[in-house]
Amino acid sequence: MDYPLLSAFLTMTLFFVWVLWIFLLIRTITDIFRNHYLGGWGKAGWLLFVLVLPFLGVLTYLVAHGRSMSERDLAQLQRQEEAFQSYVRSTARVPSQADELSKLAQLRERGDISAAEYQEAKAKILS
Repeated sequence: MDYPLLSAFLTMTLFFVWVLWIFLLIRTITDIFRNHYLGGWGKAGWLLFVLVLPFLGVLTYLVAHGRSMSERDLAQLQRQEEAFQSYVRSTARVPSQADELSKLAQLRERGDISAAEYQEAKAKILS
């Protein structure tokens, strides 16, 4: 008997597994190049092993360097987060109370706000 729905399901499953395999292969190759503990010859050897015998090479690399892969990823994420936080702090500088009070004083001196408005705004800033 012919089961077209089962055939479609198996085709989708095989495609999904194939995409996962390609992702794992690319992930392994990029980690080989990011690994700072391997020298040039070590990287060349692992790359050759992964390209010549892909299934055995990837599985062997994951067994040998799987834990350090996650540690390198975590370190990379922490560096990116620190860089982002540093950028945000440098660009979105929050004005201090002294800055706000000096701006209010300048507005009062120019006559843009009255003394009562100055006192009201000063009270809001200091509270």
